[in-house]
Amino acid sequence: MVKAKDKNIKKGKVKRKGSIILLWVMFVLGIISFAALVLSIENGSVGYMPSLAELENPQNAVSSEVLASDGTLIGRYYVTDRSNSKYDEISPNIVNALLATEDARFYDHAGIDPVATIAIPFYLLLHKKRGSSTITQQLAKNLFPRRSASWWMLPILKLKEWVLAVKLERNLTKQEIITLYLNTVPFGDNVYGIKNASLTFYSESPDSVSIDEAAVLIGMLKGNSIFNPRTHPKRAHDRRNIVLDQMRKYNYINDGQLAELKAKETPLNYHKIDFHDGLAPYFRQIVEQYVKRACKSLKKPDGTNYNIYKDGLKIYTTIDMKMQRYAEEAMAEHLTSLQKQFMAQRGYNNGSIWKHNSNAKKILSSSIKSSVRYKTLRYDEKKSEKETMKELSKPVEMRIFAWNKDRYIDTMMSPIDSIKYMKLFLQSGFMAMDPFTGEVKAWVGGIDHNFFMYDHVNINTKRQVGSTIKPLLYSFAIDNGFSPCGIVSTDPQEFPDLEEPYDAGGSDEGDIPMKTALAKSINNAALYILKQVGIDPFIDFAKKCGIKSRLDPYPSVALGVSDISLFEMLGAYSMFPNGGMHTDPFFLSKIEDKNGMPIKSFAAKQKELINKNTAFKMVKMMEGVVNAGTGGRLRYRYGIYNDAAGKTGTTNDQADAWFIGYTPQILAGAWVGCDDRTFRFRSERLGQGAAAALPIWAYFMKRLYADKNSGIDPKMKFEAPEGFEDCEVDQNLFFDYTKVLKKAPAEDLDEKVKYVYPDDEE
Repeated sequence: MVKAKDKNIKKGKVKRKGSIILLWVMFVLGIISFAALVLSIENGSVGYMPSLAELENPQNAVSSEVLASDGTLIGRYYVTDRSNSKYDEISPNIVNALLATEDARFYDHAGIDPVATIAIPFYLLLHKKRGSSTITQQLAKNLFPRRSASWWMLPILKLKEWVLAVKLERNLTKQEIITLYLNTVPFGDNVYGIKNASLTFYSESPDSVSIDEAAVLIGMLKGNSIFNPRTHPKRAHDRRNIVLDQMRKYNYINDGQLAELKAKETPLNYHKIDFHDGLAPYFRQIVEQYVKRACKSLKKPDGTNYNIYKDGLKIYTTIDMKMQRYAEEAMAEHLTSLQKQFMAQRGYNNGSIWKHNSNAKKILSSSIKSSVRYKTLRYDEKKSEKETMKELSKPVEMRIFAWNKDRYIDTMMSPIDSIKYMKLFLQSGFMAMDPFTGEVKAWVGGIDHNFFMYDHVNINTKRQVGSTIKPLLYSFAIDNGFSPCGIVSTDPQEFPDLEEPYDAGGSDEGDIPMKTALAKSINNAALYILKQVGIDPFIDFAKKCGIKSRLDPYPSVALGVSDISLFEMLGAYSMFPNGGMHTDPFFLSKIEDKNGMPIKSFAAKQKELINKNTAFKMVKMMEGVVNAGTGGRLRYRYGIYNDAAGKTGTTNDQADAWFIGYTPQILAGAWVGCDDRTFRFRSERLGQGAAAALPIWAYFMKRLYADKNSGIDPKMKFEAPEGFEDCEVDQNLFFDYTKVLKKAPAEDLDEKVKYVYPDDEE
């Protein structure tokens, strides 16, 4: 029995020894397998593993930025709204809040926090949720997000994040990891990166963020939707306080600071730059189109084309932020009152124009049938024409444009009535440029980009220019021997192929000096000059002035019947203040990649078109326009007594109103009219260029002159070229506008007018 017992004991010992050996073997094999798995993950055998180059330069889609001439951000183009910052561009307040909240032992670990990792099972047993991922692990997840996978793959994916974290720690500095993290993390409102977040929620660059603002921003990382301070201010406030407590716990702030910060509010200064909002929306739209075209010929180092929405381009423009703001304000100031005058006309104020004017009826019908609502009802829902029109006549809730503080009103209106309402708004375009460098300084394409996206400055937007074409004709004539003091006829003019003399008006003026003809904008005088210089030679000259639009070879070309863009006209006028040198307007200065390396630059194109003497003669003649001619109200009504010159323009039936003017430093032009030319001022007194367009120019210049830091000197004078002598230096033929200020014609003063125009009937 003893021997059997000993045998069993011996057998048990052997079994235990075998089990221990097996355990050791399994342990060693486990370690080897784990090591092999880690090695396989690292070399990419178990799914994709980014290279070191990719880790150092992650290819996240980065929004491209549009910058004003002073470097101010005015817009972004993006798929994902993300911008990058350097470490020294991020406030220590942000970094401290991040470390205190997300990874207090960040500087003590190599990517994986052993303390937090070991503590995971204990928190699970206690049914407590606690994040154990380090900032580096979170960065790995942000750079290379997990794809959807089965539950049994989650440990592998977690292990992969650990490997990535260690690789990041091995190849990047701690500052680089923090910077990468803050540049890739998502905040609220589809904003990525600390730079965009600080600009969006506080209108501050990330280096200027205060402690409490940093706490709000970092607090959002816990849940960028539920802790969004714009949509959930109470939750964001409470979360901010938790972050502040963490900052005190880890000694980033003291007790006094904590109490003070918790007692205060952290007001938002929210400004998310989007497609419509902010300064220069029409300009941003044209820049987007231009850069998209340019990207087709711009290659990245890898041979692929740049993408404006993903490659983080820095697009530097020539726009002057002050001038842009003043231009937008000037347009709003004038159009607010002008629209009231426009709508006071009978037919517009009672809506009868839609019943009695055949063109208006056609416009309304076409607009209804091209609307989304009509197409949905008619073609998607298969309703009859009668049913569709009945549905479109029912009032619904909608937001429409209005000249008020918000630029909109919420109201009940039928879709058909909304079309009528919106069609009757006067539109406008305004552009300002430096005539010497060609730099576009302000670009206002319309009255409100939210409701009217059509850009009226764009080179592809063309309207009849009226008498603003005349300075080109006059300068061509003077450069070919005409004198500003020479006498021109105002009789109707005979032209080949015309059965009778062409009478465009002004024959009662008789024979007058050329400069007086321009000041008063006498049409027959322009026809007389055109006949002397020739139609085809003048058109060739206009083309050299940068007019790319079609100019038909008929006598009426001298009267501005051609459709030309405001952009082209400003370029053509640049030769007057620039001593005869034509300068093409341009609005981009350079494009850089996301690392600040230049990939394309831009410069002005210049050429001499007329000599300096001719240019200065035109300056003096166009001064006559504003001193005593059609642009006289610039002086006596708007009080601009500084050196200025320009030309008004009005087309048939006041469908288009123009004014282009310049000072010794700046050139600017304005157009006003309805998109549909059927709708117009019936009164020339109200619809002429001097009344409808010139005031925008005047309000713009008054703002520039009032701003001592605008760079525009009100005391600067037009300077004659050396040796210049001509009759127009003697201004005896012109009124002294300072003497007629108190004798301004009553019909040109702002008065309340009762409109008694009959309804149009065609």
